[in-house]
Amino acid sequence: MSRTLVIGDIHGAYKALKQVLKRAEVSPNDRLIFLGDYVDGWSETPELLSYLIQLKEEQDCIFMRGNHDDLVLGWFDSGKSNPKWLQHGGDSTAKAYENVNTTVKDLHRRFLENLTNYYIDEQNRLFLHAGFANMHGPQQEFYPNTVYWDRTLWEMVLAMDKTLTPKNQYYPDRLTLFTEIYIGHTPTTRIGTTDPVNLANVWNIDTGAAFKGPVTILDIDTKEFWQSDPVHELYPNETGRNKV
Repeated sequence: MSRTLVIGDIHGAYKALKQVLKRAEVSPNDRLIFLGDYVDGWSETPELLSYLIQLKEEQDCIFMRGNHDDLVLGWFDSGKSNPKWLQHGGDSTAKAYENVNTTVKDLHRRFLENLTNYYIDEQNRLFLHAGFANMHGPQQEFYPNTVYWDRTLWEMVLAMDKTLTPKNQYYPDRLTLFTEIYIGHTPTTRIGTTDPVNLANVWNIDTGAAFKGPVTILDIDTKEFWQSDPVHELYPNETGRNKV
């Protein structure tokens, strides 16, 4: 039986992705929807991107664009290292590509170029990396990069009165556009958990893999989820994006 599985932020943690795919017993019949931020943090961004390219050949995969993916694409294209990017995980990516040949880099560049900004499925469920601010949905965003940088959607549901229902006049219009919304970008560890979090009809699947959390896979129909080990335990000699 096929499933639709959504995967949160990975940040170069190739070992963690392989581990959680095994734990979820992912088969070629499953549809995989990745929420972005494949790069920046741990040391295996090149290995991870090569694996994702191969995986797409084997089964139905949809890849969202994350803000870090866009930053790395900019670095590939310009050769210039933004100091803030380096500080927030880009240094690990830059070092990892020092011994990667041009052919592989070109494959990875094309992968990053062809990522999807957002995806709406047959049941009107929205998938995107970060969020959206336009009251008419991500399709109407004036700046396309909003969908992989925005935090206002998540901040809104965090601050909402939990008793509000869609029938209430104060219920946010943005949330009525879709049956469910799946995001990453803002780690759930910021609110003290390494589990995926559901608020209103928004599901946050970024469980802090860039820091000390795991990579998470969630079945969007059953809401069962699987996780890797905390990523820093799989890379004991690295710091990821943790401040030291």
